[in-house]
Amino acid sequence: MVGEVIVDRYELEELVGTGGMSSVFKARDRLLERSVALKILHEQYSEDTEYVERFRREARAVAQLAHPNIVTVIDRGEQHGRQFIVFEYVEGENLKQFVRREGPLPVREAIELAIQVARALGFAHGRGIVHRDVKPQNVILGEDGRTKVTDFGIARSIDVGGVTETGAIVGTSDYIAPEQAQGQDVDAQTDVYSLGVLLYELLTGEVPFEGDNFVAVAMQHVNQPAPSVTDLRPDCPPRLDLVVQRAMAKRPEDRHASMEELVADLEASLAELDGYGGDESERTLVVPAAARRARRRGPRRRKRKGPGVLIAVALLTLALAGAVYLLVGGVQKRGGGTTPPPPESARLAAVAAYDPEGGDGEHDSEVSLATDGNAATFWRTENYEDFTKSGVGIVVEAKPAAALDKLTVTTDSSDFPAKIRASNSPGGGFVDVSGEETVSGMTTFDLDTKDKAYSYYLVWLRLPDGGTAHVNEVKAG
Repeated sequence: MVGEVIVDRYELEELVGTGGMSSVFKARDRLLERSVALKILHEQYSEDTEYVERFRREARAVAQLAHPNIVTVIDRGEQHGRQFIVFEYVEGENLKQFVRREGPLPVREAIELAIQVARALGFAHGRGIVHRDVKPQNVILGEDGRTKVTDFGIARSIDVGGVTETGAIVGTSDYIAPEQAQGQDVDAQTDVYSLGVLLYELLTGEVPFEGDNFVAVAMQHVNQPAPSVTDLRPDCPPRLDLVVQRAMAKRPEDRHASMEELVADLEASLAELDGYGGDESERTLVVPAAARRARRRGPRRRKRKGPGVLIAVALLTLALAGAVYLLVGGVQKRGGGTTPPPPESARLAAVAAYDPEGGDGEHDSEVSLATDGNAATFWRTENYEDFTKSGVGIVVEAKPAAALDKLTVTTDSSDFPAKIRASNSPGGGFVDVSGEETVSGMTTFDLDTKDKAYSYYLVWLRLPDGGTAHVNEVKAG
């Protein structure tokens, strides 16, 4: 109860959250004269040894984790049989509340927040602890923009299975990994999956799967492919979309091998963001709450400028508008709409290897070599003894989107059959826009896009006799 004093030290001031197992209060530490967070196990579980042990395990687990992005345990104890844990108090809100209020976040801000969470979880993994319930509700965003991972209530050592002693599956269905939903063993890749779902929600404002109950949602995580972020967020860079899809791969071995590897991918996406062409809002780092409130109040009134300044601004605006018009290539049609830019204006940049059947990687780090202008360098497939897949390939992005009529592929390796496919998402939805050709030396594909501008073109190839294929260059025309 608010006003109650626990062990003659912690005065409960405000209920800040409650769940199925415990409630969290803001409290005043009378001894040290500071605010703390007090988590109290619900009374009905105080006689249940399993719940009491789980509660104590949380205190022990977090006490080992001294990290700037993990809440700090201050104390643990009991009063009249009621278990409690004392944490540092973080002024702010959880990420679920934040996204509900703000909607989809700027891409840069979403990446920055995910990196903080990933580093915290990577630190926990390094000490043998898997969180098992990674979700935005368990990440507090402080007013200084720093995140704090909390609620290690169902955390386990990495060598312990993902089912409780009574056989109940633990975790939250919106963010549950496939192996966790099926009651299988969990490890660091389980948290990777849940963080991938969390990042998806930061970018889109929605969870990837919805249903009427726990089982309906959990089975979608088990059976349904991860949706593409770009379906809801077209401005999301393709590399970041693929990072999310890899994190949410169904098989743990197809995900990032560690949080450190996921952080590296996110940092690479962050480094590419400025060159991707996002607007100024995408260059904003984590914005403290005070600044966000100021932004929602609207811009400040500007001082009046003299006529000379106004004329200069007007001329600059006209010049910029003309430049944008030429760059976009949008020519207004009679009756509305715009024509797609001419194919020759498109610049191609390789963005990802494409292996929907998974398992091999296809040398993702070499992707950029296929459009670097140097025919001596190349992207390559894995070396297959027996090629049993329907195909693998490399995705190139057309900037701006264009209805290409020809695409030329150069290779220095053995002949291999290939065709060109197109989509407006780097992660799927590709349709054939060419027939199959045998790529040898320099091969030009005639494309039938039906005058539809596409952002992504896929060189989709097979290796009937196994071996390796090289793609040295992909060019429009």
